[in-house]
Amino acid sequence: MSDSSNYANPPAFHSDDLPPSPPSEATFHIIPVPWETSVSYGGGTANGPNAILHASTQLEAYIDGGIPGKAGLHTTPPVNCEGEAPEVLARIRAATTDVLKLGKTPILLGGEHAMTLGPIQAIKESGVSFGVVQFDAHADLRDIYQGALHSHACVMKRIFDLEIPIFQIGVRALSEPEADLRNASDIDFLDADAIARSGFPENILPAAFPENLFITFDVDGLDPSIMPSTGTPEPGGLSWYQALDGLENVMKGRNVIGADIVELAPVLRFHSSDFTAAKLVYKMMDLILKNRR
Repeated sequence: MSDSSNYANPPAFHSDDLPPSPPSEATFHIIPVPWETSVSYGGGTANGPNAILHASTQLEAYIDGGIPGKAGLHTTPPVNCEGEAPEVLARIRAATTDVLKLGKTPILLGGEHAMTLGPIQAIKESGVSFGVVQFDAHADLRDIYQGALHSHACVMKRIFDLEIPIFQIGVRALSEPEADLRNASDIDFLDADAIARSGFPENILPAAFPENLFITFDVDGLDPSIMPSTGTPEPGGLSWYQALDGLENVMKGRNVIGADIVELAPVLRFHSSDFTAAKLVYKMMDLILKNRR
């Protein structure tokens, strides 16, 4: 079981090796969002951001030929997640907007997946044309779930309602109405069974998909054998290197303007999941920088 006291007083991301940069000099702004309001199976996502921050101090600064942290890392105060969903989403949106106004890249740490609507609203309000790439075990396209419009199971439907292009990777659990919506709309996808059978195509995203991307990575998109600490595990997920290959593939020739990693539900004294999530955050930064170069 989780213990919130074990995740208190977190450091800045990767701050043991990489001193935090001032906001104006940091390429990446890490925004903790300890939100847990609609979890429907296992709980603990409110502790996810702090667990990632603690685990990040164990990362090596050097990764795959370089030190992405040299581009500058700034960790913001956590978003206040008290109150009703619209209030929390407004705060997440405001925190993201502050980063976008500086011309920097927001990286949000969840927290449950419902939080992703906040940065999406912020980017849409900025006037930038963009699409969302979703790594996830679940489609999250329900219109309402357990009486909530802002459930973790509905977040991609809320984004779809904003008429933002979506591409889903790694899905392997969805309801019949979600499947019907995907088939009747222009939501593109590459599900986990297709990846397991045939791997990734040379270009995952359609040529017409927007150049600017927001990547939302639900950690249950990974297989439970490497990511058991999540509230809704689903067998048949991505391996570590499949996830990295998928990220590198979708970033190719495109510009990532923001990202989040959500749904880590840390388990006391079970550090591997926390570390895996932290390393995934850092590797995403590495790939974003390499693609920009």
